[in-house]
Amino acid sequence: MKKYLKSFWNWLKDLTTLDERAAELRSEAKDRLGEVIKELKDVKKAAGNVVDQSKDVVDAVKGKKKRGRKPNNKTKTNNSNKKKKWN
Repeated sequence: MKKYLKSFWNWLKDLTTLDERAAELRSEAKDRLGEVIKELKDVKKAAGNVVDQSKDVVDAVKGKKKRGRKPNNKTKTNNSNKKKKWN
Protein backbone atom coordinates (compact mmCIF):
# COMPACT_ATOMS: atom_id res chain seq x y z
CA MET A 1 0.00 0.00 0.00
CA LYS A 2 2.81 2.38 0.94
CA LYS A 3 4.51 1.65 -2.37
CA TYR A 4 1.36 2.50 -4.35
CA LEU A 5 0.79 5.73 -2.43
CA LYS A 6 4.36 6.77 -3.02
CA SER A 7 4.21 6.02 -6.74
CA PHE A 8 0.83 7.81 -6.99
CA TRP A 9 2.29 10.86 -5.23
CA ASN A 10 5.31 10.91 -7.54
CA TRP A 11 3.04 10.59 -10.58
CA LEU A 12 0.83 13.43 -9.32
CA LYS A 13 3.88 15.54 -8.55
CA ASP A 14 5.19 15.00 -12.08
CA LEU A 15 1.87 16.04 -13.64
CA THR A 16 1.55 19.35 -11.85
CA THR A 17 3.93 22.03 -10.80
CA LEU A 18 2.47 22.00 -7.32
CA ASP A 19 5.86 21.95 -5.63
CA GLU A 20 7.07 24.83 -7.79
CA ARG A 21 3.96 26.84 -6.99
CA ALA A 22 4.34 26.10 -3.29
CA ALA A 23 7.97 27.25 -3.33
CA GLU A 24 7.00 30.42 -5.21
CA LEU A 25 4.16 31.17 -2.80
CA ARG A 26 6.45 30.56 0.16
CA SER A 27 9.06 33.01 -1.10
CA GLU A 28 6.40 35.61 -1.91
CA ALA A 29 4.86 35.23 1.54
CA LYS A 30 8.30 35.60 3.12
CA ASP A 31 8.93 38.82 1.16
CA ARG A 32 5.53 40.22 2.10
CA LEU A 33 6.12 39.39 5.75
CA GLY A 34 9.37 41.34 5.68
CA GLU A 35 7.59 44.37 4.21
CA VAL A 36 4.80 44.13 6.79
CA ILE A 37 7.36 44.07 9.61
CA LYS A 38 9.05 47.20 8.23
CA GLU A 39 5.71 49.01 7.97
CA LEU A 40 4.74 48.01 11.51
CA LYS A 41 8.00 49.49 12.80
CA ASP A 42 7.18 52.75 10.99
CA VAL A 43 3.69 52.76 12.48
CA LYS A 44 5.10 52.17 15.95
CA LYS A 45 7.47 55.11 15.55
CA ALA A 46 4.67 57.36 14.28
CA ALA A 47 2.41 56.32 17.15
CA GLY A 48 5.13 57.31 19.60
CA ASN A 49 5.29 60.73 17.97
CA VAL A 50 1.52 61.09 18.29
CA VAL A 51 1.71 60.33 22.00
CA ASP A 52 4.41 62.98 22.47
CA GLN A 53 2.41 65.56 20.54
CA SER A 54 -0.75 64.84 22.52
CA LYS A 55 1.18 65.47 25.73
CA ASP A 56 2.17 68.86 24.32
CA VAL A 57 -1.48 69.67 23.60
CA VAL A 58 -2.48 68.77 27.16
CA ASP A 59 0.30 70.98 28.52
CA ALA A 60 -0.85 73.85 26.29
CA VAL A 61 -4.37 73.53 27.64
CA LYS A 62 -2.96 73.71 31.16
CA GLY A 63 -1.20 76.93 30.22
CA LYS A 64 2.38 75.70 30.18
CA LYS A 65 4.95 77.10 27.78
CA LYS A 66 5.85 75.26 24.60
CA ARG A 67 8.45 72.58 25.06
CA GLY A 68 11.28 72.10 22.65
CA ARG A 69 14.69 73.51 22.03
CA LYS A 70 15.82 76.24 24.31
CA PRO A 71 16.48 79.55 22.57
CA ASN A 72 20.06 80.55 21.98
CA ASN A 73 20.33 83.77 24.03
CA LYS A 74 24.08 83.93 24.28
CA THR A 75 25.40 87.46 23.82
CA LYS A 76 28.96 88.47 23.25
CA THR A 77 30.30 90.64 26.04
CA ASN A 78 33.87 90.76 24.86
CA ASN A 79 34.77 91.72 21.33
CA SER A 80 38.17 90.12 21.28
CA ASN A 81 38.28 90.11 17.49
CA LYS A 82 38.97 93.84 17.33
CA LYS A 83 42.55 94.89 17.87
CA LYS A 84 43.02 97.55 20.52
CA LYS A 85 45.37 100.43 19.84
CA TRP A 86 47.56 101.33 22.76
CA ASN A 87 48.38 105.01 23.08
